[in-house]
Amino acid sequence: MDVALGVLAFWPALALGSFVNVIAARVPLRRSVVRPRSACMSCAAELAWYDNVPVVSYLVLRGRCRSCGARISPLYPAVELATAGLVAACFVAFGLSGKAVVASFFCAVLVAITATDITHRIVPNRIVLPAAALVLLAQTALEPSPEWALGALGASGFLFVAALAYPGGMGMGDVKLALLLGAMLGRDVTVGLMVGMIAGLVPSLVLVARHGAAARKMGIPFAPFLAFGAVVALFAGHVLLHAYLSTF
Repeated sequence: MDVALGVLAFWPALALGSFVNVIAARVPLRRSVVRPRSACMSCAAELAWYDNVPVVSYLVLRGRCRSCGARISPLYPAVELATAGLVAACFVAFGLSGKAVVASFFCAVLVAITATDITHRIVPNRIVLPAAALVLLAQTALEPSPEWALGALGASGFLFVAALAYPGGMGMGDVKLALLLGAMLGRDVTVGLMVGMIAGLVPSLVLVARHGAAARKMGIPFAPFLAFGAVVALFAGHVLLHAYLSTF
């Protein structure tokens, strides 16, 4: 593992995280991610460059807009830090390689989709479908095998059946996200789906415990849990799958 390479990758990845914030904020609203410049969501005042430095500006401004004093969501620095941390982890785990680049792109997309599902409760087609196609092409080019296409079709097919069986608990956006997961993870997508579903059970059980039968009408965004499972599978999928299969 190349820790020094991960440290070097972390800092430019913070800037990537800032762009991920732009994507997550604008794509669901069908706005350009290039123009206009970043501005306050409350007063529309354009942000100066020194107010748009990843993480640092949020801390200096104490989470408030310099112009109107409106609160800035802590999701913004969280997205920047998550993107940078995951990109750094990709280069630590996979070295300076094509796989590290593809994995970094995959993780950045997962962060963007997590943010959009938390804030808008959608998994935008304009993010997930092109990303799935690019990842599938890249994985197939790096390691020629039908595994990536089969993983994509198998994972999305599994969640499609689940969505048909329980439409209130899972949307088609999650099915499309599974397409991306399978394209990146191949056979390890089974680990990602399992971890994601187990993680998603925790808030569901909390809602049931607090609200009883009324909890059935309370939806929770599922994409963040699938993304969490995908990250676990990306870095430890082989180990976990081998450990599971070796018990039988």
